Amino acid sequence: QVQLVESGGGLVQAGGSLRLSCTASGRSVSSYAMAWFRQAPGKGREFVAVINWSGQSTSYPDSVKGRFTISRENAKNTVYLQMNSLEPEDTAVYYCNTGGRQLGSRYDPSNYWGQGTQVTVSS
Repeated sequence: QVQLVESGGGLVQAGGSLRLSCTASGRSVSSYAMAWFRQAPGKGREFVAVINWSGQSTSYPDSVKGRFTISRENAKNTVYLQMNSLEPEDTAVYYCNTGGRQLGSRYDPSNYWGQGTQVTVSS
């Protein structure tokens, strides 16, 4: 089974940037879409970004579009999330996911999640 480990979270001022990483082990993810979700306290898990297997197609919700960029390096079995112009509303635990189903611009996640990495944006 695939294991996913997120890293790169931390505390940042509003307007700042962070780069998250998610590395898979146990099997190659080069044939699968990968995605990022986030969850704030008391809230449901929210879709953030998805990238297809080749890296040629990406999708974002309006809440992060133009600020966040998802990318991948299949040779490293890793997906990234570059987050710019961060806002306090971006504060959440960020999780990666692989093996889900792409449905147009949307992504239905699988049960393959990492442990999450905390992102805190101060005002």
